[in-house]
Amino acid sequence: MSLELESIYKKQSGKRLRESSYDRTGGNKDFYTLEAGKKLEIFNNQDPGKINHIWITMVGMNGPEENLYRKVVLRMYWDGEDNPSVEAPIGDFFGMGHGITKNFVSAPFQMAPEDGQALNCYLPMPFKKAKIVVENNATQDLKFYFYIDYVKLEKMDEPMRFHAQWHREITKNSESNKTMSNAEFEFGGKNPVGKDNYVILNAKGSGQYIGTNLNIHNLRFTDKWNWYGEGDDMIFIDGDKEPTIHGTGMEDYFNTSWCPTQEYNSPYFGIILGGGPNWSGKVSYYHYHIQDPIMFDESIKVTIEHGHDNHRSDDYSSTAYWYQNEPHLKFEPLLPVKDRLPLPDGADPTSEEQEPYFNYQNGPKNF
Repeated sequence: MSLELESIYKKQSGKRLRESSYDRTGGNKDFYTLEAGKKLEIFNNQDPGKINHIWITMVGMNGPEENLYRKVVLRMYWDGEDNPSVEAPIGDFFGMGHGITKNFVSAPFQMAPEDGQALNCYLPMPFKKAKIVVENNATQDLKFYFYIDYVKLEKMDEPMRFHAQWHREITKNSESNKTMSNAEFEFGGKNPVGKDNYVILNAKGSGQYIGTNLNIHNLRFTDKWNWYGEGDDMIFIDGDKEPTIHGTGMEDYFNTSWCPTQEYNSPYFGIILGGGPNWSGKVSYYHYHIQDPIMFDESIKVTIEHGHDNHRSDDYSSTAYWYQNEPHLKFEPLLPVKDRLPLPDGADPTSEEQEPYFNYQNGPKNF
């Protein structure tokens, strides 16, 4: 990560550089225009180096636009590859889903004032060649401001490359749920091997997983106990059929406790959005394994139950972060913009207004 305070006095190697959106004429038009429906290359470097910091902020030419942070996509390509190593909606990449921003602080990611619209990443990204592209699926052109702070290196070892991938799914519950008591729904059943778990990351190769942000929209409407968590994290390493690492509950994986609603930020874990009464509405968590990365030699599958024994049907989205040696497993195609947008607050999964998210013959649609 960033330099430790005790070693900051030691001179680092390389030449410190920056690519930014500053006005090349010397004026004050310090942004690029990101046209609606178009892609824009904001970084293209053909020499070895390492990105240390990225800052981005943006706004519509005609003012704010709802769900903007799900409508703009960020992609990064290393060493001339055709398939991106990073692909995610821009807000999700910088630490928070639901198409919104909010002030929060972690070690690798921060959303800073005003209202979290200053997006920052401090994860190191080494490369021999690098290209960063943004795509605008919003309805209007954007003013797009950015800094990409990097170091040019004369020579470099062969470190792993940085990767990030977004996933979204409206999880499918069990048919048996219809006859369960609420206690059975929340706590009954057994799932020792992770059948039908929500998948945060499925990667092949050699590397290390360094964490995720997870966003959940509670879609169950009841006046009974309605805690959306309780599901265990289960991580499968190098082809293990049973979990190599097995946790004790969703809030426990995120280093919190007792069905939390309080918002909290720390360097490596936190709750950015706590939800409403009876655990209703939308929540956002993060856990970054900076001090305790999870290594793999052949493959890794990071999963979590959606409610105990996968009883719940909620709107899940996540961005997984990891480093690995190339080549990486090619990502599945990113969802089109209409299927990336968050459901409105108070969305009812029984309402026909929620198409295309729900299929009423077969239950919730899996993305």
